[in-house]
Amino acid sequence: MTEFQIERSPLLDGVPHGFFGSAGGWHQFGFGGPGDPADVQALRAAAAKAIRPGGVLAAPHQVHCPDVVTVTAAWDDAAEGRPVGDAVVTATSGVVLGIVTADCGPILFADTQAGVVGAAHAGWRGAVDGVLENTIAAMEALGADRRNIAAVLGPTIAQPSYEVDAPFRARFAPEDARFFAPAPARDGVDRWQFDLPGYIMARLATADLGKIADLGRDTFSHLARYHSHRRSTQAGEANYGRQISMIALP
Repeated sequence: MTEFQIERSPLLDGVPHGFFGSAGGWHQFGFGGPGDPADVQALRAAAAKAIRPGGVLAAPHQVHCPDVVTVTAAWDDAAEGRPVGDAVVTATSGVVLGIVTADCGPILFADTQAGVVGAAHAGWRGAVDGVLENTIAAMEALGADRRNIAAVLGPTIAQPSYEVDAPFRARFAPEDARFFAPAPARDGVDRWQFDLPGYIMARLATADLGKIADLGRDTFSHLARYHSHRRSTQAGEANYGRQISMIALP
């Protein structure tokens, strides 16, 4: 199946971009997921061309870190050997930036006036450690102005689907308590539901960007539309798929 399932945001009108879904499970965009790496590579290349005809994908090897890769030329999109980082930025035409997710937040950034775009993968760890702020700083280093940057959060696990325990909650600052809603205890252990999209949007809001938006899509609850690490884990599946989000300069 080659027909892509792509969602876009009006906030990024005029900018080639898209949040790719699983198309009912047919599309798996991560080298760490199921499927032959050659098939994954071909699917990713086709998706990049669907975003920008003639575009070449630059997607990093993600490790849940706050590091950003500045892209001046695309690299070989192979399973091994790609630059390590959880965000990419570029001012180079023809490069299609991509990041894969399976519950974590995909964020696409664009300053159309400066001609700079970015893409970040923000799970709780990356968000806490500053991957969003680092992405904005890397865009500024290429000439962007944060007041002109639009940022859109794509499909992410929603709060009702994200149950956590006390050690998880302890990793956050006291002022972040508003992102945790009480959940029923299980096996005598206190539980909460964590609002990852809300946390990401709050970090973006404090960064003084021009415009921010959240697509409001829950990866966990939409079985036919998105891959979900948590859903696959709870189902006892051996591995899980990833969706991809992409952006490029016009």
